Amino acid sequence: MTKLKLAALVAVLGTPVLAEGDAAAGEELFGRQCVSCHVVANAEGEVLAGRNARTGPNLFGIVGGPVGAVEGYNYGEAIVAAGEAGAIWDEDTFVAYVQDPTDWLRVTLDDRRARSKMSFRVRSEDDAEDIYAYLATFSAGEGEEEAEAE
Repeated sequence: MTKLKLAALVAVLGTPVLAEGDAAAGEELFGRQCVSCHVVANAEGEVLAGRNARTGPNLFGIVGGPVGAVEGYNYGEAIVAAGEAGAIWDEDTFVAYVQDPTDWLRVTLDDRRARSKMSFRVRSEDDAEDIYAYLATFSAGEGEEEAEAE
């Protein structure tokens, strides 16, 4: 990640995002495992990653944001409740969630009946960390520096 992108993330999120994973490996994994359901599209609708899938929410700018809160996506009740309880998409939350979404919700909400709409599971912790590192390269402030400089 370039210093400019890291600075943009810090400015947008208020705290640095230090991802353990390899963003380049995460990009490859995203392209193989996530694109059938997810897209990364900026506020202008430009698809930055994925194939404009609509099964899952747009993942642009989720890093550091509240769980279950992408505007316009119809989430399940459990993930909305987790977000309302204060869960955010930090690395630990993301890695645990994508490895077993339903279990993460059940533990987080202390509700054995909680269920996730996401049925896919990322098999390894390293892969989940890499995907998180890749998603951390996309922030809500991306591109604003260039626009301001013109």
